Amino acid sequence: MAAPDYVPNDTAAADRHYVSPPRRPQPWVADRPAELTNGQPTGAGLGIPGPDQGYALWLARRFEDQLQLQPGEKLEDAIVGCVGVALKRAAIFGRAPVATDLEVAFRLFGYLTPSPTSSLVAWRKELFAGISHPHHYAEARRLVDLVSEDNLRDPPPDTEIALGGGAHLAATASEPR
Repeated sequence: MAAPDYVPNDTAAADRHYVSPPRRPQPWVADRPAELTNGQPTGAGLGIPGPDQGYALWLARRFEDQLQLQPGEKLEDAIVGCVGVALKRAAIFGRAPVATDLEVAFRLFGYLTPSPTSSLVAWRKELFAGISHPHHYAEARRLVDLVSEDNLRDPPPDTEIALGGGAHLAATASEPR
């Protein structure tokens, strides 16, 4: 059915096709106030950025039933502390976190060892105490900074053997800063 004569009919508009916007004469530059012009800042407590870091929290929940917690230790503290270490490991390799990163982190602190030494348990109880609380971010960053890149580059079985279930980390943490 044809449209009545009083209805506007612009047939030229229907024949149009896509036209790109006009060319920008100048290249884009990072001139906004919050732009990082010199790259990602580095230093104590700043960490290493990496992609899809929230995925590590989901992966950590898969280890809940395997963690060997001692009396006085909280599951949330162990997860938050070890997730930070796992994220550091993933960022060193330039990728998103995977289950192996969490396994390495839990092994470093003896959470996957059926009977960790009493000195390791006492040390990690103090180190991880309350770390899951949001106000303890500085303590969480210090915990992550205790672990060297060399320890994190090792595959999971070698990590536990090389560190003796965290004994090397305990010695490093007791050194003066």
